[in-house]
Amino acid sequence: MTVTWEELGWERLAAGIARCRLPGWDCTVGLVVGGGTALLVDAGSSLAEGVRLREQAQQLAGRHVTHLALTHPHFDHVFGAAAFAGAGVYAAVGMDAVFAYEREELRLDAIRNGLPVADADEAVDALAPPRHLVSGEWTLDLGDGRQALLANVGPGHTAYDLAVLVPGSPEVVFCGDLVEESGEPQAGPDAVPSRWPDALDRLLALGGEDALYVPGHGAVVDAAFVRRQRDELAARFGVS
Repeated sequence: MTVTWEELGWERLAAGIARCRLPGWDCTVGLVVGGGTALLVDAGSSLAEGVRLREQAQQLAGRHVTHLALTHPHFDHVFGAAAFAGAGVYAAVGMDAVFAYEREELRLDAIRNGLPVADADEAVDALAPPRHLVSGEWTLDLGDGRQALLANVGPGHTAYDLAVLVPGSPEVVFCGDLVEESGEPQAGPDAVPSRWPDALDRLLALGGEDALYVPGHGAVVDAAFVRRQRDELAARFGVS
């Protein structure tokens, strides 16, 4: 029986492109279906959540997830990554070092934010460094004329912010937590506030005025929203 995006709680953004908002931290995960491929953007907050996402993506795409792009190294976006064995994992340069040497910090941050200790321990034990590291831009050929551009636009929300642009009509930009709609953008100790407005300028240059911008948390927004958030961050942190 064919399952629709909506029946599984996914919001269709364009042909073959959708996202879902996960419970708990309202984290967005994106799915892009190509010719014999499926790209997932972010992986959820635990291995169990990653397994659910893997199963849903396979139902919707009709194939295994072949590519996984991680927008930044926060637990609610990456702790499900080990559920996608066999997928090529992409992230900004430096994420490999975070996964290798800052595992305890990731674990403690997850627990402080409410993830059960057992889930945090399981996810950290299984976490493997991404093999494909993006320093500038990396174009993925997803088949049947579909491409996805991975762009290292940070630092900003973290030192390792990766955006995913899917060309088309409309163009869709998965922003990670560089953009948040359901609350004020979070600037934790790993943020780089002085560079955040520049990162949003690069996002806007990638997507343009007519793109759909998919924040890490909250509803899909337009370029005007991203520009307002950029200006608010610049004022908040005293940068131009």
